[in-house]
Amino acid sequence: MTGAAGLRARVPLRPGTLRRVLAGVLLLSCAEFVRSGLYAGYLPQAASKLLGLPKADAVVFGASAFTAHFIADTAMRGPAGAALLRFGLRPVVLAGAALSLLALVLMSVTHTGWVLLLAAALHGIGFSPLWPAVMSLTTDSAQPTHQGRVLTAVSMSVMPFVGLSVLTLGALADAPRSAVFGLCLGLLTASLLLSLLLPQRLRTAPAPTQNPAAPTDRRQGVKVAAQALAPLIPAAFLQTLTMTLLGPLMFTLYKELGLTYWGLVALLGLGGAVAFGSMPLTGKLADQGRARLTVTLGFASLALALGGIALRPAVWALYPLAMLAGLGYAFIAPGWAALVAQRLPEAQRPAAWGTLMTVENLGTSLGPLLGGFAYRTLGVPGPFIAGSGLALLATLGYVLFRRAFDTPAGGPLDPEVASAPPSETPQL
Repeated sequence: MTGAAGLRARVPLRPGTLRRVLAGVLLLSCAEFVRSGLYAGYLPQAASKLLGLPKADAVVFGASAFTAHFIADTAMRGPAGAALLRFGLRPVVLAGAALSLLALVLMSVTHTGWVLLLAAALHGIGFSPLWPAVMSLTTDSAQPTHQGRVLTAVSMSVMPFVGLSVLTLGALADAPRSAVFGLCLGLLTASLLLSLLLPQRLRTAPAPTQNPAAPTDRRQGVKVAAQALAPLIPAAFLQTLTMTLLGPLMFTLYKELGLTYWGLVALLGLGGAVAFGSMPLTGKLADQGRARLTVTLGFASLALALGGIALRPAVWALYPLAMLAGLGYAFIAPGWAALVAQRLPEAQRPAAWGTLMTVENLGTSLGPLLGGFAYRTLGVPGPFIAGSGLALLATLGYVLFRRAFDTPAGGPLDPEVASAPPSETPQL
């Protein structure tokens, strides 16, 4: 029995949950392929042909379609999470996938700018439940000892589809409209069918009740969720702001750092290799009850790396700094995933994920603006100084407010947390 228990402890997912997690990952990958490729790769190039407008006007509509989609998605993440909690996983994801499909049908036949924007917004609303649903499903399916690593693995497995979609649909900008939208509609149909494989409700979802005390229980649940989210919301905003600050600028700044194009590719590849190679070890540390320590080490490493690049060192020195930044990301990704999984109360997890992802989207949208402003104000070192300062601020926040992060949210509706022993996370 001891050997069997040890084997179960090493398996990252609970028994019988692999199929539904794979279905969630695949449906999210299909939906992200369409979303990212359509708005970042295809519409900016093809809007003129689709709408029959001059290029300058069409580019405005193409960019506005991305904005309309992103705003609708961000605004609806919180309500989508609440809907997942109330109505269950499968019906809400199925409804979102169906709305996305209808929005793309509308977009595929329109020649009018405002209809394009309406379709993009409807697509954003339909897309909004997917990430909260898949993250909640993954957390619910993972063993408590592997939640950070499993959440990171699921998130990372979707990312290649984002890059591939931009390259693929961007390359199809001159292809017939029917071919491009046929591909997109086929993938969204696959996403809709995969949603049928999701469970009706999560294992930890509260069962419907006719108990007269239910309103009191719901108010208590909201209170517990708010207590859990209180320290996570500013942390989520600050770190997504930091992590997205440099993305759009790297291909603008690399020559001023003394790099060639392929030198930049090698730099990014080296940082990525260190990040992915280190994640099994950093993820294990996070899942051993040291999530806050892990994410703190990550932001400290990132602050040092970006601060070093801001000093404009010799080209050879950029490569060890990229390795340090990659190591920082290897700490941050599983550390943050484990921290969120440990703090969010199970009964309110879908709604809490939705709220948290709304805040993350806000940070993601403002990061490039801050980076551009820093570049305009301080020149080449500006974005790296800003990124280093924000990473240092995040590090200090995790140290100074460590009790808020180390104390699990608990209450009458969270019996597992209430009965758990005190955290053994070492203090910095």
